[in-house]
Amino acid sequence: MKTIAVLGLGAMGSRIAQNLLKAGHQVVVYNRTAEKVQPLLNLGAVSASTPREAAGQSDVVISMVRDDEASRAVWLSPDTGAVMGLKKDGVAIASSTLTVNWTKELATEVAHRGATFLDAPVVGSRPQAEAGKLISLVGGETATLAKVRDILESTSSAIHHVGEIGQGMAMKLAVNALFGIQVAAFAEVIGILSKHGLTTAKAMECIGELPITSPAARGAGCLMVANQHAPMFPIELVEKDFQYVLEMAQAVEGASPVVTAVREVYGDAIAKGHGDKNITGVVQLFV
Repeated sequence: MKTIAVLGLGAMGSRIAQNLLKAGHQVVVYNRTAEKVQPLLNLGAVSASTPREAAGQSDVVISMVRDDEASRAVWLSPDTGAVMGLKKDGVAIASSTLTVNWTKELATEVAHRGATFLDAPVVGSRPQAEAGKLISLVGGETATLAKVRDILESTSSAIHHVGEIGQGMAMKLAVNALFGIQVAAFAEVIGILSKHGLTTAKAMECIGELPITSPAARGAGCLMVANQHAPMFPIELVEKDFQYVLEMAQAVEGASPVVTAVREVYGDAIAKGHGDKNITGVVQLFV
């Protein structure tokens, strides 16, 4: 049985670590703030004081942190970064939603240590993470994925090998953009209908049953109707991901007018105090 380090114990990382423990893996955990570590120690995990220490004790290292900045700190900090602790035959996995450019840079740093790398961001939020039913979008070598497939299966109901390093991350950013566009459009339309005297419940009753409405948009619409915006995918992270999509498009001179417009919507939501709400809270701009 492999020993796995999980770096970052937020809403997603903590649940990933729990499922790895349930599957019988040995798990070493690191978090910048110590209070999130104790519940996992109670389940049998071992704590490390730095990412480097965690990596040195592990065969596989998984990071699940907020953004590029946090990822760079956890992997490459000169004295404490996980890359410096990687075993020569170890595997580093970036499961956070990051930029494609940083993902490729990190992969190069990992290779310099003699280890191998996968980008394996996940589709799903807290309920799916809790249930071990995330969808992993993997970029990297087939042989590397084969070494850790059983680990990913402990946290995911589906694993898609998208392509080479960086392409898993590109796919995840595309997925988040599609979802964010749908939710913003749904919120805008509901707002217009409400100003014509239709209740959000009636709007959802009609639109939600139509084939034009995806299951994800339908679920988001139901939360809008119920005015339930507890953060599963906070707006501040949605906006961050849209910025990353724009950077990905600009790198290949890809047109992105829709992404640009919708990013402004989520930016407006943050400016008006909704950044810590679930993505569905964007409806409060319109109703």
